[in-house]
Amino acid sequence: MRPFGGARILLGVSGGIAAYKAGWVARLLAAAGAEVDVVMTRAATQFITPLTFEALTGRAVHTDIFSPGHALDHIHLAREADIVVVAPATADFLARAAHGRADDLLAACLLATTSPVILFPAMNDAMWAHPQTQRNATHLRDSGYTLVEPDVGALAAGEGSGPGRLPEPETIVAHVGRALEDASLRGRTVVVTAGPTREPVDPVRFLSNRSSGKMGVAIASAAWRRGANVVLIAGPLEVPDPVGPSIVRVETTEQMAGAVRQALPGADALVMAAAPADFRAAEPAAGKIKKSGGPASIALAATTDILACTVRHRPPGLVTVGFALETDHLIHSARAKLADKQLDFIVANSAREPDAGFGADTNRVTILGADGSSDALPVMSKTALADQILDRVEALLRAR
Repeated sequence: MRPFGGARILLGVSGGIAAYKAGWVARLLAAAGAEVDVVMTRAATQFITPLTFEALTGRAVHTDIFSPGHALDHIHLAREADIVVVAPATADFLARAAHGRADDLLAACLLATTSPVILFPAMNDAMWAHPQTQRNATHLRDSGYTLVEPDVGALAAGEGSGPGRLPEPETIVAHVGRALEDASLRGRTVVVTAGPTREPVDPVRFLSNRSSGKMGVAIASAAWRRGANVVLIAGPLEVPDPVGPSIVRVETTEQMAGAVRQALPGADALVMAAAPADFRAAEPAAGKIKKSGGPASIALAATTDILACTVRHRPPGLVTVGFALETDHLIHSARAKLADKQLDFIVANSAREPDAGFGADTNRVTILGADGSSDALPVMSKTALADQILDRVEALLRAR
């Protein structure tokens, strides 16, 4: 997680039942390399103990603005923080923050900081929908704070399901990572494809490949962290949906091609990390093909060549990136695809590498540029490779 190394994060916890999730948020941030200072309201200590956070972060926990010897904690903590995160932010805390109150340590820290502030409201759905809470939320946004809308889900005490649930810790950490990034792609639109496509043979069978979607999802996540507006066009994924990008679901190669064409106007970069099926059944059966009496063979036809079809639809200045997965003649085949599809660069990797390709968490690639460049990278995580790819995308965007 690139943005967190050495970052100083002030994690505020106010008194709601969702405070139990804040412990895992603290753990994830600390594990990612951040120094986490936890500030709790008095009510929060009724739901989770300060000792829990001290054990998770390895740092002292702050609870009282009037602690002997700590009279200026709100100043020191606020000034030293790279970002202030409040999760959960209860209705009471939002009201006090919106009115500029400084009646406890956490509220005082918000007034004393000049760093970005992200608030994650969590409360009963009726409390969140109340006009006064909504006015407070609007005022806080107008004051420069970032408010992340609560999730829709099961609420406490058998209250059913509605908007007001604190997002999951991984989602909170993703938003913090985006805020800590240098926003180098802010104002840019990046279109990413991910995963396989499926071509029906009959209503229950299909032709596909072993793509998991890990590489495309990693690129989409990294671009969103850098501030981009990201459109992820995804076939069936074997990994969780990323936080942030807009997701367009597709099944077949033809559907993916149509979604790409629709997303191209206004795009600044297209990263084709998907592995669309190259062939489809020439005539898919209307009913399930029975094992007994089935055909000895199935006639195949080529699917739409998505990259080739985008050439005449590409907006001026678009940076276009392709991928090439091969079993033989990797560099030769990748260079041919680079030229044929009119790409800016192509990411070539071998299906024969044990630590690369479909399904793996790591990859070993050679990046070939239209300018004749060749850069063989060592094995690395797909998350790290996503940043390598986007560094090159950004360099091309700056040059245009």
